[in-house]
Amino acid sequence: MNDEGMASIDPALLQRIRMNDELAQAMGGFHLRGWNAADGVIDAGFTVQRQHCHSEGRIAQGGFITGWLDAAMAFAVILQTEGQQTVNSLEIKVSFYEKVGPGAGHVQARVVRRGRRVAFLEASLFNAEGKLAAQASSTGILVDYRP
Repeated sequence: MNDEGMASIDPALLQRIRMNDELAQAMGGFHLRGWNAADGVIDAGFTVQRQHCHSEGRIAQGGFITGWLDAAMAFAVILQTEGQQTVNSLEIKVSFYEKVGPGAGHVQARVVRRGRRVAFLEASLFNAEGKLAAQASSTGILVDYRP
């Protein structure tokens, strides 16, 4: 996935679907940056902070990386359904390729396939150097979105 074709998200929809401020803050200011409706790809940004890291504040803990990937995949469903549905994860697999340390990061996610009750999702996380650092695939059950 790449940054090409990313558009801003409708401000009214963004206001309705935005993440709880406290959760977004705890996740390093997690926020949606763009949406490519044609390809169904969202782009979200965050800042890896020292409190997200182990090894003397140099390497992000895998649970935070998984959280950024998972949140982006959920937002891919929310945007694809125009705020009507989200997804509850049934399983998630994460592969870690590069170190993720303090600094700006971003994640891109998309819905691979969405049925009536189940969605298959994937996401890629990029570290502050812009390197692909982790990828996830997930299966989830679709539920009504209630902000």
